Amino acid sequence: MLPALLLLLAAPFLAAQREPVLVPEVSQSRIEVRQGFTGASLLLYGAVIAPRGAAEDYDIVVVLKGPTEPVRIREKERLAGIWMNAGASDFRSAPSFFAVASSRPVSEIVDERTAAIYELGTDFIQLSPSGEIDPEEQARFASGLVALRRKQGLYQEDPNGVRISEGVLYQARIELPSNVTTGRYTAETFAIARGRVLASATAQIEVEKVGLEGQVVAVAQRWSFLYGLGAIALSLAMGWMAGRLFARG
Repeated sequence: MLPALLLLLAAPFLAAQREPVLVPEVSQSRIEVRQGFTGASLLLYGAVIAPRGAAEDYDIVVVLKGPTEPVRIREKERLAGIWMNAGASDFRSAPSFFAVASSRPVSEIVDERTAAIYELGTDFIQLSPSGEIDPEEQARFASGLVALRRKQGLYQEDPNGVRISEGVLYQARIELPSNVTTGRYTAETFAIARGRVLASATAQIEVEKVGLEGQVVAVAQRWSFLYGLGAIALSLAMGWMAGRLFARG
């Protein structure tokens, strides 16, 4: 209720601005990943405060990005009836999760150049390839990465995923699958009119592992060397015990 109250109090002052102002909110600023986590439904909502006297109809686009990570994509070819790795491409910073929701198809809101600048779609994700690679080959590997992560539910697009009420309030719901990467997520909201991005705002969401899994991750990150020694010792002990059991049998 506090953000809504502050919004109402600030509305007369915000309306005096020349450009619209976005006030974004998220239903959960922290998502806990526990054992048996099946995913989460994230509601992104807020308001567009238009300049006084303006009569614009705004479109809203929401882009949710997960932490970036290095990725290697391999291409397989069938040789002599056997599928083998034929080529590979590395990307230094691919988003682990990427979702776009808009009030109508992005192609009807902005041109391709604007969509590419603001990454308003899975076709416009700005990947960073490492090393020298032919542009056509790079595009093929990038397309393969996007297609793979779409199948995994990690890259999403919903061209009618944003609802706008009274031209002021908006809301969008994005589903996070169970295989999401933990870390900081960024939700960017854009108010668009006449093919131009007139306002943008950002909200942060933390996705964290908790419970036993979270403790294991914390130990692995804080004391990585000791964690590695412990993992090796545990593997050796399990192997020795298995050998003893089979020897008795």
